[in-house]
Amino acid sequence: MHIHIMNGPNLNLLGRREPGIYGSKDFESYFEELKAQFPDDELYYFQSNHEGALLDYLHDIGFSPCGIIINAGAYTHTSIALADAISGIKAPVVEVHISNVYEREVFRHHSYIKPVCVHTIVGKGLDGYAEAIEYLKTSPEA
Repeated sequence: MHIHIMNGPNLNLLGRREPGIYGSKDFESYFEELKAQFPDDELYYFQSNHEGALLDYLHDIGFSPCGIIINAGAYTHTSIALADAISGIKAPVVEVHISNVYEREVFRHHSYIKPVCVHTIVGKGLDGYAEAIEYLKTSPEA
């Protein structure tokens, strides 16, 4: 299976930014672990701090036979454009958040993308990405 993992703003700082919330491992190292854990799947990784780049990536890959995992970071709580892009593509999208956003500030409790994703995983740390891969591999929506 082809699976694209997308991370939004500030997730390039994983391992350095608020390790008490997000852990001490950078995503690039974790991505190598994911590739080893899922050797039969083609995994791709894209990160951008720019909303338009995330939209363009969704548009580019969203009509191919694949699954998408997105941690939209703060855009989760602000971007109707990302929600529109996800609802407009064919590929199933799983929303992932490293921290439990429902136990954090109130503004983090609302997700514009949740209603257009096939599944949401919160508060599992980086392991949420592996869970999302498993979900896409076994879900009838994928």
